[in-house]
Amino acid sequence: KACHQVGEGAKDRVGPALNGVFGAKLGHVDGFKYSKTMIEMGEEGVVWDEANLATYLTKPRDFVKKTKMSFAGLRKEEDIAAVTEYLKSFSE
Repeated sequence: KACHQVGEGAKDRVGPALNGVFGAKLGHVDGFKYSKTMIEMGEEGVVWDEANLATYLTKPRDFVKKTKMSFAGLRKEEDIAAVTEYLKSFSE
């Protein structure tokens, strides 16, 4: 909750609000200060799809080099799947 919010009334925190993240380019929230790498990946057309989100949730720093996100990652595939489905529900 301190890092990201999702749902009605969600606001940017340490990380951006995650409404509409699925299918969006990396670094897509206007006005949010993303890492240079995140912005560059978005400009190259990389989007948050199931595969990219799963990779990021497993080891954020392996997917986006020099990311500002300090989260170490999720280990269990079922946790990654649950977070993915949850975020999808706010992107439709």
